[in-house]
Amino acid sequence: AAAAAGEAAGAGQAIVWRNVVLMALLHLGAVYALSLVPRAQLLTLLWAYFCFLMTALGVTAGAHRLWSHRSYKAKLPLRIFLAAANSMAFQNDIYEWSRDHRVHHKYSETDADPHNARRGFFFSHIGWLFVRKHRDVIEKGRKLDFTDLLDDPVVRFQRKYYKSSVVLMCFVIPTFVPWYLWGESLWNAYFLASILRYTISLNVTWLVNSAAHMYGNRPYDKYINPRQNTLVTLGAIGEGFHNYHHTFPFDYSASELGLKFNPTTWFIDFMFWLGLVTDRRQAPKEMIQARKERTGDGSA
Repeated sequence: AAAAAGEAAGAGQAIVWRNVVLMALLHLGAVYALSLVPRAQLLTLLWAYFCFLMTALGVTAGAHRLWSHRSYKAKLPLRIFLAAANSMAFQNDIYEWSRDHRVHHKYSETDADPHNARRGFFFSHIGWLFVRKHRDVIEKGRKLDFTDLLDDPVVRFQRKYYKSSVVLMCFVIPTFVPWYLWGESLWNAYFLASILRYTISLNVTWLVNSAAHMYGNRPYDKYINPRQNTLVTLGAIGEGFHNYHHTFPFDYSASELGLKFNPTTWFIDFMFWLGLVTDRRQAPKEMIQARKERTGDGSA
């Protein structure tokens, strides 16, 4: 019933046919790319996976944990790297991504949530990109303060040159390196390291919005939709501890620290060791335990 009500509320949203066509073509290209895997060099497949990891970090450690939530501070060289990796991800520039994500947290599972999971799996996964934003997303989003984002010269630079940086980072470099360094065909390099890698990275990110808001347990807060989802955690290098993250969004680890699979946290900790990260914010153990006992579902 809630999903039906959400669909009715969003019925007036115009379809963005350009996005529908482009996403259809992209996914068809990715399916075709799978047929090229047996014919590609092993180095090319390893390169594509390396690009996937870099892409993921540009979203998880960059747009998400650093710029959206300010859960830690990063020095200039690391911010430049994360901005470049974010352009490789091609999921809107850092400012737009972080703006939409803050609105998502503030108004989660309402019409003001850009990818409201109450409107169903398809909408929260990819359908929200096929329609104009709901008027509540725009109106309520205007009430939030995003000036801190544009105070960062790295964010401003990436936003100004976003299209050029996407062409270079998402398509040219992933394609050029295998062709130039070890003689892979441009065809294989383009479809595997660019198209297939890009498509997989998009869907992994979208699963945080869809699957991690619908399937899994809620050990920290059983009254909200976001869940702990192991499969999403594996694909999105640590972003599937989603019930924790929505309960403690300021925590740089987006999960409890300890023996948890969270490569993004490992990356941030390594950057801290190198001196490029400071002020990692964490939820105290006492706070976490108290919240589990007060609002958790008893599953952990």
